[in-house]
Amino acid sequence: MSRAIKTVLVSLEDSKAENIVSIDIQGKSSLGDYMVIASGRSHRHVSAVADHLLKALKDAGLGTARVEGLAGADWVLIDSGDIIVHVFRPEVRDFYNLEKMWQAPDLEGETLH
Repeated sequence: MSRAIKTVLVSLEDSKAENIVSIDIQGKSSLGDYMVIASGRSHRHVSAVADHLLKALKDAGLGTARVEGLAGADWVLIDSGDIIVHVFRPEVRDFYNLEKMWQAPDLEGETLH
């Protein structure tokens, strides 16, 4: 496990993020190596979890991540390059259900029509 993914997971745990899921997307997508999905209990908690993670990434020397959605704090996306982190309010996470999409089995070159 890389230092970057450890930094992300420790930061989320420290912020009391809930239902943290790490998905290895290496070979599945060129977006990055890992997708991490977590929940916050409220708008304020989602915002605090995201802020804490951004500081942890910067303090670890992993650069400044790109952020989307911090103002609304329903769904905050943090893109650190190799790791994409989604922090959701629980209802929003249930609606989009990203885990199901990214944890689907590989079709080994087959396409569905």
